[in-house]
Amino acid sequence: MDEGDRPTDTDGSAGRDERVEDQSGAAPDESDDVVPDRSDHNISGRSDDEVSDESDRATSGDSDDETDSEREADLGDEPESSREAVGSGESDTGSGAQGASESVGDPAFETEETTTADESLVHRFRHDREGALMWIREMLASVGVVLLVGLLLFGVSGVWPPMVAVESGSMEPNMQVGDLVFVTEPGRLAPDAAENGVGVVTHEVGQEVDYRTFGSYGSVMIYTPPGRTGSPIIHRAMFHVTEGENWYDRADPEHHNAVDCGSLANCPAPHDGYITLGDNNGAYDQASGLSPPVRAEWVNGVARLRVPYLGYIRLIATGQVELNEAITRTVGSALPAAMESGLPAVDSTPASSATAA
Repeated sequence: MDEGDRPTDTDGSAGRDERVEDQSGAAPDESDDVVPDRSDHNISGRSDDEVSDESDRATSGDSDDETDSEREADLGDEPESSREAVGSGESDTGSGAQGASESVGDPAFETEETTTADESLVHRFRHDREGALMWIREMLASVGVVLLVGLLLFGVSGVWPPMVAVESGSMEPNMQVGDLVFVTEPGRLAPDAAENGVGVVTHEVGQEVDYRTFGSYGSVMIYTPPGRTGSPIIHRAMFHVTEGENWYDRADPEHHNAVDCGSLANCPAPHDGYITLGDNNGAYDQASGLSPPVRAEWVNGVARLRVPYLGYIRLIATGQVELNEAITRTVGSALPAAMESGLPAVDSTPASSATAA
């Protein structure tokens, strides 16, 4: 075969191109036939509901994924300053909560501290041996003891107050100014020699039976005559008279200046009663006009015992005795002359008064 009869490369490549084109042209036809059939088959095999459900799930899944991705992207793109701000906010919140808890706890701590302080104060009040608390404790204890003793004495004496303070010196030396005298109600603790309901033994009877109180015979009684505005009188009962009695002959001439009954005050006796006398006085109370014969109902009580000096507390508190005077009488005249010059004179009065303590 001649070279001229051989097909050229050009022709050959052209032929090949034609064949490729024929094949590619045939491929679309074949694809058109196959794909529609397969798709139609799958779609026809499922229900419309299932297809719609799957599409909804796919859509929601995609949207969730997109949302998560967007969140991650936003957080990733968030600046560090914002993160620090959030962290500091959380820290502030935590510290605020801690502060709130501490503030809530503060009252409890304050209560505990207050309780501890109270306990410490009570302990100091009970055990301090110096300072203001010790003085307050001692004063309160003294007042408590006095009140307790007073209540006990009231139970024994039957009168209130059961003690009186001697104001004047008419009963000296057997009773001194500032003495505190324990008194019983009339008729209580009466001795056998008392033949009356008052419980008083007169000086006259006391000499016969040897009954003595406060340094002499007879009882010392506290009485208040009608119309008296001052303190009760505390004097000794000398003898008893009856109404209309001429008692001049029974009276001791040392205690009156009368020459007969007519010149003696309250003689004859205007009523039944006691003739009384202060141990340091020169005249009977009835002869001096201090009181008529003392009726039984005028008697407030009978003196039983005395405690020296304690009556000054009452006398100073009521202003009846000055503090300097009380000190002078109690401890002696050890004060400077300048102070003594201002002191009032201390004289024995005709009647020894008794102030209720």
